[in-house]
Amino acid sequence: MPDQRSKKATPTAERAEPAPSSLPVVEEPTGPRVSAVLIAHNQAPALRRAIESLERSTGRERLEILVVDCGSQDESPQLDGDYPAVQILRLPQHFGATRAMNIAIRTAKAELILFLAPGVEVAPDTVIRLAAQLEEDAGAAAACPLLRDPSGQIISRVYRIPSSDAFAGAKLQAMSLDAASVDAAQEPVTVEYASRDALLARKQFLRGMNYFDERFGEYWADLDLAMQIRRAGKKIRLYPSIPATLHPDPDPLEGDPVAESDRILGAAAFVGKYEGGFAGLRFRMAAILKALGRFDFRGMGLLLSGEKIGSQAGR
Repeated sequence: MPDQRSKKATPTAERAEPAPSSLPVVEEPTGPRVSAVLIAHNQAPALRRAIESLERSTGRERLEILVVDCGSQDESPQLDGDYPAVQILRLPQHFGATRAMNIAIRTAKAELILFLAPGVEVAPDTVIRLAAQLEEDAGAAAACPLLRDPSGQIISRVYRIPSSDAFAGAKLQAMSLDAASVDAAQEPVTVEYASRDALLARKQFLRGMNYFDERFGEYWADLDLAMQIRRAGKKIRLYPSIPATLHPDPDPLEGDPVAESDRILGAAAFVGKYEGGFAGLRFRMAAILKALGRFDFRGMGLLLSGEKIGSQAGR
């Protein structure tokens, strides 16, 4: 009887061995696709609502949520334990939203940055749809949803960039911008300037402009971004079919004289940046004389000293 242990493999047996696969291995994307950035100051209830809406987002596993708390004195510090999947950066004092946004951008891991005001509540598909649109649109540097109030009425947070004539006085001096009309039946709508209430931007573009100009304290950094996008020949797209709700929450800086000074000084910085230093100085002097004319000596003093949100913190 032949020894079975010495039996040679047949051609059929050799062919039965599985051939190594020649198909390329497709790696699943890792890391966050979008980093949502919320800048907050004494806005705990609104912040909680905004975070919870983001937590319900489709594709939550690829959404990074970053909160920069600007020296809040309310119950905001209690949120850390309630949202362990949210990264909360706590600043000891309020240094202004512009610096806070730069800190968040440098911390963010994703290449798409969603700036979101605490008063904005997104729908489950808002983030993923905005990201898909911006990724596919090489001509756009930013994209935004159409904001509505809780009753469904459209709230305009898109504007026209002020002209040179506006720089000289009226519009910016009154802190009043021309709201752009939006045709909700059009998709998408190209807009000149979208506020940072809800704005998705490419991190690469923000890095390319060396982040936000910190001569702006709390206000106007988003207007400066709009100008940078225009100068680069890129676009901001608004998508009426992509929803988000802006709640009428109180502004924690409402009535603060330093905040008003910050707003005017930021506008003066914007004018100086794009119309020349003399134009910016003239704008600031006009605001000082206006404060003097209404006997607002506190406001005049703040403008003369250049007081902005965070000025005292930096001393």
